[in-house]
Amino acid sequence: MGNDLLRLTVLGSAPPYPAADNPCSGYLVSCGGGQVWVDAGSGTLGPLQRHARLDELDAIWISHLHADHCADLLTAHYGALYADVRLAAPIPLEEAVRRGRAAEVARLVAAGADPEQPIGEYRETTPLCLAAASGHTAVVRVLLAAGVHPDARNGLGHLPLVLAATAGRAGHPAALDLLLDAGADIEARTRGRTALEWADGFGLTETARRLRGRGARPAGAGSPQPE
Repeated sequence: MGNDLLRLTVLGSAPPYPAADNPCSGYLVSCGGGQVWVDAGSGTLGPLQRHARLDELDAIWISHLHADHCADLLTAHYGALYADVRLAAPIPLEEAVRRGRAAEVARLVAAGADPEQPIGEYRETTPLCLAAASGHTAVVRVLLAAGVHPDARNGLGHLPLVLAATAGRAGHPAALDLLLDAGADIEARTRGRTALEWADGFGLTETARRLRGRGARPAGAGSPQPE
């Protein structure tokens, strides 16, 4: 019965900056085994961990984006990326990119999310590489507008252009064009092969034709050259 009771734990309540012994606004709401961090004001992440780890939370709810209600989200995000915290659900930007939600990606980036952050189960890819491989053209456009370099490789060394050219049954021509329009190097190589060489190798005739039309040089004789 005790687990069904709603419990409110005050983590801090000082506005507009933390006091020596009182963080800014933050609360832990617990009920029925669920735990929600309500507001993440400056200094609240420390006392939160007396009651729950970040990866034990079911949700984080922010009432508004004043720093004394949300500043510790940055620290929590850093912990989720680089510390011993393994979240059961994807961090918000990754989920928005994966689902092709361009407006949400734009909102998260405008709010300070790093558009080049490593994402994926093993932090092996990037938002741009995931969007290019998924054919989420509008997301590719948002990330390029945010300043992500069109040739930025992911942790596996893959190029967005090669992924856009070869993913799926026929590549993603609209994403490919966006990357080239943004200055992607059409002759850059992934594992020793250009996007055109990969497209030819996979038998993606239309993609290969499109790349040639954009100025890609046909493969020369001999083995593929190093990156």
